Amino acid sequence: MRASIPGNAVPDFTTLLRDHLPDLSVGAVLGFACGYALKKAGRAALLILGLLFIAVQLLAAQGFVHVDWTRVQSAFQPLLEEGGRALGDRVLQVLTTNLPFGASFTAALLLGLRTR
Repeated sequence: MRASIPGNAVPDFTTLLRDHLPDLSVGAVLGFACGYALKKAGRAALLILGLLFIAVQLLAAQGFVHVDWTRVQSAFQPLLEEGGRALGDRVLQVLTTNLPFGASFTAALLLGLRTR
């Protein structure tokens, strides 16, 4: 801990941290919660997508529907190439807009995404 020199008004680290602690802690808690929720929602979305694919394949195998997978791929290819990065940037921008604690929020968001 560095003491302030009377001629130089240099606050120590704990004083600086104490001023921003509420923002940092709330940002971290909310970031972790959002990361955890996004991870769970992503798993649910992948489960639904997988079940939908199985249902379509079963219907195609029985001759009820015909799926032109080449056309499906060409329709979704631009979204997958450009949309993935843009979507991630937009989600992060929305989640950190008007938050003075964006750094702790982002760090905790990534931590929440990595939890089991």
